[in-house]
Amino acid sequence: MDFDLTDEQRSFQTLVREFAEEVVAPAAAGYDEREEFPLEVVKRMGELGLFGIPFPEEYGGQGGDLVTFCLCLEEIARWDSSVAITLEAAVGLAANPIYRFGTEEQKRRWLEPMARGEALGAFALTEPGGGSDARAIRTTARLDGDEWVIDGTKAFITNSGTPITSAILVAAVDAGIGEGAVTTIVVPSGTPGLTVGAAYRKIGWRASDTHEVSFDRCRVSADHLLGERGRGYAQFLEALADGRVAIGALSVGLARGCLEESVKYASQRQAFGKPIGAFEALQFKIADMKVAVETARLAVLNAAWRRDRGKPFATEASVAKLYASEVATTCAREAVQVHGAYGYVEEFPVARFYRDAKVLEIGEGTNEIQRLLIARALGLPGTEL
Repeated sequence: MDFDLTDEQRSFQTLVREFAEEVVAPAAAGYDEREEFPLEVVKRMGELGLFGIPFPEEYGGQGGDLVTFCLCLEEIARWDSSVAITLEAAVGLAANPIYRFGTEEQKRRWLEPMARGEALGAFALTEPGGGSDARAIRTTARLDGDEWVIDGTKAFITNSGTPITSAILVAAVDAGIGEGAVTTIVVPSGTPGLTVGAAYRKIGWRASDTHEVSFDRCRVSADHLLGERGRGYAQFLEALADGRVAIGALSVGLARGCLEESVKYASQRQAFGKPIGAFEALQFKIADMKVAVETARLAVLNAAWRRDRGKPFATEASVAKLYASEVATTCAREAVQVHGAYGYVEEFPVARFYRDAKVLEIGEGTNEIQRLLIARALGLPGTEL
């Protein structure tokens, strides 16, 4: 097994690391405190080509792969998970389905500006009455002549209300096919009948744009259908598999941030006449964090590597997301403990990391669902569809 990165991947990783340290890190606490979408940071990420990493150059992308995208997410999330999830959701949940299932005209219209970072997209799947139960979709779409008419409400939709959001991908029950048939439709921002609610007040990811979105006789042209009618459920399962790997990478970045901040603090903070890092209790705690971060990264890169080579990777994606997200929450808790009372005040970044970590066990499929998927892949009884 070859764990070496290519020269191109290593160069890009260095570029993103420098950007994260020079641009993302200094602004992170301010955007979090103001609960403000980091528009200027996002624009600069677009100029660097980060939103186009996994897409071909012909659509404004970089022609990279999922491994490279995961390396990028880790570097950004080391400093700011809100910025990282903005990137992950825009690429993995919005642009990627358009690239995979869209027509050439749809790719030119929506994917190209998204890949260049000039526009963001959102993916509206979750509903107020159904999160893990994705088959419980109540939003409906029906064809009326040459237009789709959409009615329903979606919840917790990332990037749905930013100043540069251009479109929202909507998963809806297709009234023309029958119960349970889900179709995906692209709804441009500003379409009459589309309402973006007030931003949620969240304990973490405070600079990430998250809203409830509702549709009231919202009409779009019939050619806004994404992929095949009735295939929406299969389409978003594919998108979520990629997204789980990406959330794993984001988790590794946050966990690495906790580790590095703990090493720095334990080397500087004095107690009983010496640095607290000289005490075995903290040495073991920080050593365990290092082991967890390295192991989580390997799980993520394994899943991404398999995806890039066309190998089955859905189970590996669930493993990566499950393990890395739990590593992130554990490392965040331990980092606060290493910092003591200072870890509980906002002047130190580990307080923000602690708030940001928990949602990683919830988004892109809860960890309970990941365990179910892994058990199903093992053929355990009672896990059949």
